[in-house]
Amino acid sequence: MAARGLISFDAAGTLIQVARPVAATYAEVASTHGVSVTTEALKLAFRSAWSQLPAPLHPEGAPPADDDRSWWKELVRRVFAAVLGKPLDEEVLSALFDELYRHYTKPEAWTVYEDVFPALDLLRDQFDLCVLSNFDRRLYSILEGHGLTPYFGAIIISSEVGASKPHPRMFAEVERRMNASAANILHTGDDERNDLLGAQKAGWKAWHVQRPQANLQILAEKVLSGAI
Repeated sequence: MAARGLISFDAAGTLIQVARPVAATYAEVASTHGVSVTTEALKLAFRSAWSQLPAPLHPEGAPPADDDRSWWKELVRRVFAAVLGKPLDEEVLSALFDELYRHYTKPEAWTVYEDVFPALDLLRDQFDLCVLSNFDRRLYSILEGHGLTPYFGAIIISSEVGASKPHPRMFAEVERRMNASAANILHTGDDERNDLLGAQKAGWKAWHVQRPQANLQILAEKVLSGAI
């Protein structure tokens, strides 16, 4: 890549990860609302619901008024219905969901991968950097809380664009916001479909994060050496 090129980063699974397994958090929060479920059952149900629930997509490109909150509530609804064999009482569901939603707003609910800061420190002086993530506005407080925000010229999230990767609208928004051309952008992320193939379809270069053998520090070294 030429000097002052642009590198965009996915967030969850690339820069940050949940501090503890999602199923463990769901089980703990559920117990405070009188719902007894096992972590293992929640793990299987979450995986199934996540794969079956279509990603938020707003064909007209209008960002959702609720910041995708309704999508997350539907996910939680499906997870617990699958585990319990019946829908949760709506009042219990709302209270449980509200607590889960607030929990994942907190920076301490997330950790930064150990290779992230070394990589960003290597890249920040020679490249423009941004975040491109299928996330909602909670990402702002998470990145800020971990000291990541100053590294990026823009944080572009699906709930504000009104589309989710790999939709081309997401990649076009990066080009618009960062005033960059496709030929001079490298995107990195952990999801083969959303990040790798989505970026390549947009005409960008792409790096598939696969820790530990392909982490961000290795990416930084390759980019700076001209290998990418």
